[in-house]
Amino acid sequence: MALFLPSPVSLIFFLFLVGAVALPVHPRHHMAATHNYRDALTKSIIFFEGQRSGRLPPSQRLKWRRDSGLSDGSSMHVDLVGGYYDAGDNVKFGFPMAFTTTMLAWSVVEFGGVMKGELQNAREAIRWASDYLLKATAHPNTVYVQVGDANKDHACWERPEDMDTPRTVFKVDPSNPGSDVAAETAAALAAASLVFQKTDPAYSKLLRRRAISVFEFADKYRGPYSNGLKSAVCPFYCSYSGYQDELLWGAAWLHRATRDPAYLSYIQVNGQTLGADESDSIFGWDNKHVGARILLSKAFLVQNVKSLYEYKGHADTFICSLVPGTPFSQTQYTPGGLLFKMSDSNMQYVTSTSFLLLTYAKYLTYSGKVVSCGAATVDYILGDNPLKMSYMVGYGSRYPERIHHRGSSLPSVAAHPAKIPCSAGFSLMNSGTPNPNVLVGAVVGGPDVKDRFPDQRSDYEQSEPATYINAPLVGALAYLAHSSGQL
Repeated sequence: MALFLPSPVSLIFFLFLVGAVALPVHPRHHMAATHNYRDALTKSIIFFEGQRSGRLPPSQRLKWRRDSGLSDGSSMHVDLVGGYYDAGDNVKFGFPMAFTTTMLAWSVVEFGGVMKGELQNAREAIRWASDYLLKATAHPNTVYVQVGDANKDHACWERPEDMDTPRTVFKVDPSNPGSDVAAETAAALAAASLVFQKTDPAYSKLLRRRAISVFEFADKYRGPYSNGLKSAVCPFYCSYSGYQDELLWGAAWLHRATRDPAYLSYIQVNGQTLGADESDSIFGWDNKHVGARILLSKAFLVQNVKSLYEYKGHADTFICSLVPGTPFSQTQYTPGGLLFKMSDSNMQYVTSTSFLLLTYAKYLTYSGKVVSCGAATVDYILGDNPLKMSYMVGYGSRYPERIHHRGSSLPSVAAHPAKIPCSAGFSLMNSGTPNPNVLVGAVVGGPDVKDRFPDQRSDYEQSEPATYINAPLVGALAYLAHSSGQL
């Protein structure tokens, strides 16, 4: 079937609508800024400090958080202390954590050169995750993919410092495969290796070697992790899209990180069976096909790897799926102009899609296909929306005050040293009072399809933040801050 390629007009229109900015990396003229993108960038990275598990360092900026999960892994005689809580709960889900790491690393790989003073903070956010992923993959042919009984954790409303629910450890191995979570972990390690290539070559090499071995395990022992671990990971992070997208995504990152032609051959041989040309138009913690297409299109556009030309076509088709009125349009928008994919944590698709468009536009610029556009989507997140509300906590004069987040909604250990038992916190969760601790930089699930946002703590679909919402936004904010002269 012949590809429908977007006209320059439709491409520019859509990029303006969703907020990708396709100007040269070092623009001669700064664009006009409507928001303080540098401040938003700083806060978007601080957010990850609020999600930390383990022993917190002296440099911790969100002082209301304290150490937690210091015995994680002990039930399996493995050290799994550290890493991130995914959202407003106290479980360490390896699948979204790995995707968060990949996207944070990709943000730095593409836009770290313009982050200036925030680059080191971004590296530290990545290393907090990559250190944990090294622990989770320390045993050959094994990936520890979750710490905590999610069902029991969700039956409590308690601070991470107080949690007394079972810290059960779940893993994938040859008898219980998980190609999706393992390949995503390999992608995260490979992407992180690029971040530390110059500043810490030994660490970068360790990450790269581990990525190679974890990907081999993912590819050799195939199967979705939610088959064997259904009761533990579903419905929280079931692998709905299967594992093929992660194998393609992981191979793409290993190709970029290692430059080993074996991964290019793997992609060429297996791309179709792994879904390279499927028509999906959603990118997030579960489905990576679109991200793999954009990533591989760079090899064609910038490095002239002609055997990957089809991925440029697939990337164009993705662009078309987002442009209203085109034959391939698969996208809905709110009256206020926000991309709307799903009612549950829609903002994750907004930030990830904006990052992909921005990155793809950058690749087009490198290859001589320049487009210019605005920053509408990021501005919507920061307050240019029908409610005039910033969906980033702590940014602007009006933002969500009742986010669905245990640590933020309960008194800090400093303010209330006594333990808050499992069920005691629900009285505060169900109250209408603002959260006592500001989770600076957290981007919540966002408004509904009609741009409505009730700011209710019980509404996890709209009011819960997540690491994988913020991770791709870091790169977009870095570019906007730079292109507006703020960095």
